[in-house]
Amino acid sequence: MPLPASSLTETTTTPPRLAGEQLVFLGKLTGMTRQEACALVREHGGVVPSAEDATITLVVIGDNQPDLASVLQADKPTHQRLAEEVAAGRTQLLRESQLWQLLGLVGDENAEQQGVQRLYTPAMLAELLSVPVAAIRRWHRRGTLVASRSVRRLPYFDFAEVAVARHLASLHSAGCSLTVIDRKLTELNHSMPEMARPLCDPSVVVSGRQLILRRGDDLSEPGGQLLIDFDKPTESDEPTEVLLSVVEGLPGEEAPGEILSTIEQLQLEALKWEDQGELSLAVEAYRTLLMAAGPKAEIHFALADLLYRMGDLAAARERFFVAIELDEEYVEARASLGCVLAESGELELAVAAFEGALSFHADYADVHYHLANALDRLKKNSEAEFHWRTFLALAPESPWAEMARERLEPLGMPHEQAPMTHA
Repeated sequence: MPLPASSLTETTTTPPRLAGEQLVFLGKLTGMTRQEACALVREHGGVVPSAEDATITLVVIGDNQPDLASVLQADKPTHQRLAEEVAAGRTQLLRESQLWQLLGLVGDENAEQQGVQRLYTPAMLAELLSVPVAAIRRWHRRGTLVASRSVRRLPYFDFAEVAVARHLASLHSAGCSLTVIDRKLTELNHSMPEMARPLCDPSVVVSGRQLILRRGDDLSEPGGQLLIDFDKPTESDEPTEVLLSVVEGLPGEEAPGEILSTIEQLQLEALKWEDQGELSLAVEAYRTLLMAAGPKAEIHFALADLLYRMGDLAAARERFFVAIELDEEYVEARASLGCVLAESGELELAVAAFEGALSFHADYADVHYHLANALDRLKKNSEAEFHWRTFLALAPESPWAEMARERLEPLGMPHEQAPMTHA
């Protein structure tokens, strides 16, 4: 099973893109934390010096920052020097998204030739942001998250979409239920009708359980209610804003005048029960939905996922089988079936399910990871090694990459050295 040419090129011939560069990050980053960004810079040959007298060649500001002056403190000599160096053209100024594009993390004119490297599946994105994978699927289904490409029903999200997902994850971790997040997004869309995707606008920031619009020095809720900004952003890694809202409130369940079909109402009911943790009621809603909508692979998949979360592995297994029977190319259903079989101890069947998924989508990194785990448990070490290496070649920055590297460590070969053919 040969690896994609793009994977081999990335790991063996591409020189470090930041070789010789010394970078400093200013302001809050959108796509990742400061620690993650510094690690990424070092991975690509750059240096993030700690000494204030270092010669800086690149200054990177967050996409939410209006300009360089907004993140510099004039009373600091180091910052004064940076401003002078940028003004004189001796130091280059980049926005965060420009750096990610330079490093190949977001699409450019060659994006179609990049295969599925640097992309996140729903499971990877959920692991990265510590949210349920059901939440990622829900946001994708609603169009809040937009996949850069799909393979056999499996969506892939590029690095730029991670910034949007982080906003959503921040609201979720602050205690907003998925239904409340839906309401806030509906209100945001109504307040910014000129924007196709308001959550992508740099003026939209998340503070606690609130979505806030920043217009110059003013802060407001999406509905227009002005807020008081007591603390301006600082140069710290994760600046915070303490906000006071004079009027609290949530929009209604539905937009005014919105008329839903019976099937749409059943879908909303299933999601509502799921959001409230009433999984058995959500299961019944999905069963009713199947009677109303007829056999649909994606509904069987959603039902199987709920049954799996409830611990009913036998029922989940059967529903995943039905989803595959309705659509044999449904690779995410094949992958989930493999995970259920592996958890049930049926490792040989799990391997068959994973290999079936790879027969339709050979670059499905998640499946290579789970297949390697199953083969490890079966003591088929050489076959497992191939899939660990293939996984790392396809998804070197996956949240699971460190685990794969740990599994390869005893073998004594470079982690990035991927075999050309199946062992």
